[in-house]
This record gives sequence, C-alpha cells and structure tokens, in this order.
Amino acid sequence: MATRIDKEACREAYNLVRDDNSGINWVSFKYDGSMIVPGGHGADYEEFKSQCADDVRLFGFVRFTTGDAMSKRVKFALITWIGENVSGLQRAKISTDKTTVKEVVQNFAKEFMVSDLRELEEEYILSELKKAGGANYDAQTE
Repeated sequence: MATRIDKEACREAYNLVRDDNSGINWVSFKYDGSMIVPGGHGADYEEFKSQCADDVRLFGFVRFTTGDAMSKRVKFALITWIGENVSGLQRAKISTDKTTVKEVVQNFAKEFMVSDLRELEEEYILSELKKAGGANYDAQTE
C-alpha cells in the first residue's frame, strides 16, 4: 500500500516550527501504518533526538539559530532518521516517502539522512548549516 500523509496535521506542525513566536523548535513525522502523521514537537532538540530509536524511521523538521559575530539567523533542517534495526523494505521505501513529506516541508537549508545518533549531534548539524549559510564573518578579526 502506498504511503500517504495527513497534509493538514503535518502542515500545522510544520508551521509551528516556522513561527518565530511559537517556541516550538522541532516536529517529527512518524508512520501510523501507511500514513505519515505528526509524531511530536517541542522546544528542546534533545527531546527530538530521544525519538530516534534503533527500530524507528521518522522525519524531523528542526529549527536552529546559527550565524556568526555579525548576524544570527534561523535555519531549518530536514532530518530523515532510519534506525539500525529498520527492515530493508522499510529502508527502501524511505526515499519515496520523503518525497511525500516534502509536499509539506518545503523550506529548509539542508537535508540530512541519518542512522547513527552521533550524526545527530547538535554541533555537527550546526556546523553543516553554517557551511550552507553563505557568508561567515567569524574568521575576521575585530
């Protein structure tokens, strides 16, 4: 059966993360049978990471504040998590399912495909977002 997405519920959750006044910094999208639905949301990135178990596959839309000494800016990441114990068939479906998620999650600076918790370290994600962000004035001396 083809995977579907609850567009209305997922778009609402996506917009919470994009809203500067919501206090929500991440949302996860999980599988409920063959339907992708919001799986949770929160302010603390560690809460998001705690959902990434070895037997789970999910998508995360996460807000990070990045920048340099001259300017701070918000960047968004789309994270695809595939746990180590996810079956081969489910792994194979994740790329086509990600296309379905991207119907809702349309604006992000960088995309990550992750299966190891070490790759979810906030410092690593931030450094990758910073590289994707363009000008970097940290190297200049004052």
